[in-house]
Amino acid sequence: MIKLPSLPLDASAATDLSQWQVEIDSISDYETRVNEGKRLFGSRNNKRNSTFINVREVLTKMCHGHKRCGYCEDSVADEVEHIAPKDLYPEAVFSWKNYLYACGPCNGPKNNKYAVVKSIPSAQVVDVTRHRNAPVLPPIAGQPALINPRLEDPLSFLWLDIANTFVFLPMEGLSRENELRAEYTIKVLRLNHRDYLVDSRRTAFGSYRSRLREYIEEKANGADQLLLNLRQQELRNLGHRTVWLEMQRQHRLYPVLDSLFSQAPEALAW
Repeated sequence: MIKLPSLPLDASAATDLSQWQVEIDSISDYETRVNEGKRLFGSRNNKRNSTFINVREVLTKMCHGHKRCGYCEDSVADEVEHIAPKDLYPEAVFSWKNYLYACGPCNGPKNNKYAVVKSIPSAQVVDVTRHRNAPVLPPIAGQPALINPRLEDPLSFLWLDIANTFVFLPMEGLSRENELRAEYTIKVLRLNHRDYLVDSRRTAFGSYRSRLREYIEEKANGADQLLLNLRQQELRNLGHRTVWLEMQRQHRLYPVLDSLFSQAPEALAW
């Protein structure tokens, strides 16, 4: 899970989203705002709507590699996900910064699950998910428990064990509030509970290591810069970008990685 690049929509699409949000915000009753926001989003989020065509185009550009999910980095991203659920936050139903391109296996289980972190009387996660048949009331205020890759760098909260398990863990030294956010994000997105994700990260580690070795060998054999640039781009296009970023961040902990990066220090900036 990585921080996604910030890219703008076309001016016309940005204007449409802003005007549609004003339309929702002008409704005084919260429950009506929720229902109308869901209705209008459902009717406008389709492949014939020019605004959402642009939304999907830009979200695709923000994905790493070949249109990978903004949460798990594994499966194809094909669903416009509301990071803060529209069922709870109608004020963000048409907010560009609240959109992320996700895959079904992430978006489905997450669905409308959401929580906030409260610090008083002590740090705790408070589930604000609205369950079936519950009253439609605004959620309590608080810091979102889910790490937002549109606005935050997940690797400031999480680290990936690339030596053994290939699971995510909270970074050491976090405040209790941020440790809770890290734990909640791992749990609600099921980043460690899907075996195929863990296996894919392990495979990605081997692929990145092999590509880096290939680059180093060709560089030592006098390959021209055009070929080296191609090898660099091939490496950048591999899946599970988090694995590569952790190889960079943790390389001094592992002699094999330290040796490779010492032979190609430029790769630390890729």
